[in-house]
Amino acid sequence: MSLYFHGNAPLKFQHQFLVTLNYIIPYLEAKKVFREGMRVLEIGCGEGGVLKAFIERNCICTGMDLSASKIENGKTLLAEEIAAGKMELFAADIYDQQVMDEFRGKFDLIVLKDTIEHIPDQERVMAQLPVYLKQDGILFFGFPPWCMPFGGHQQTAKGKLGKMPWMHLLPRAAYKSWLKFSGQTPAAIESLLEIHDTQISINRFERICRATGYAIADRRLYLLNPIYRYKFGRSPRKQLPFIAALPHLRDFVTTGVYYILKRA
Repeated sequence: MSLYFHGNAPLKFQHQFLVTLNYIIPYLEAKKVFREGMRVLEIGCGEGGVLKAFIERNCICTGMDLSASKIENGKTLLAEEIAAGKMELFAADIYDQQVMDEFRGKFDLIVLKDTIEHIPDQERVMAQLPVYLKQDGILFFGFPPWCMPFGGHQQTAKGKLGKMPWMHLLPRAAYKSWLKFSGQTPAAIESLLEIHDTQISINRFERICRATGYAIADRRLYLLNPIYRYKFGRSPRKQLPFIAALPHLRDFVTTGVYYILKRA
């Protein structure tokens, strides 16, 4: 069986709300890039738990996701905030011309939390984001690096064999065979192979940033990802400085990264 919180939209919503309120926003505040009243856009917002935390800090929020079902769940969970004009949620594609025209240059902050690892053409989406950003706006990214023990999201698989750490680093064909052997459903295999195809490591993400015209204003690496506090009852731990300085080793033992990006 996969972990209890997967497939539980209200619980995942609560996890994302708490980690954003207690870790992401304080991180942005510490780096002096957050202020109340910001206009915030989240790409891949799911049900909107991240944005709920920004609303608590008096921001005006917009969420976009390709999943219409997640957006509908979010509209139920955030009905009061939407009715109060603090939030809008759309099932939308950021490459759609109508969406670009409506939201061009409107946002102080764009957030992608646990999203970039699901996007197959990461260079394209990174190049697209400035369309929605004010000239002095910033971007926040948070994601689990590819090479960490569960960077393939195999914690969502069923059974101990399916969840084994680092198995996602096998070549694609071998990994697919392993997933079949471990009893995963065709839908689960397709989802896990989607992550396998994106492979967003720390080093690769930073190369994409440079190639698409971003400066890394700040980076924080975690040995234990802050979300683990809510999922597993484990207190967050920043990565050890000497490991964070080692470009290849750090990818295997860093379970979460936060980035603040600005236009170069």
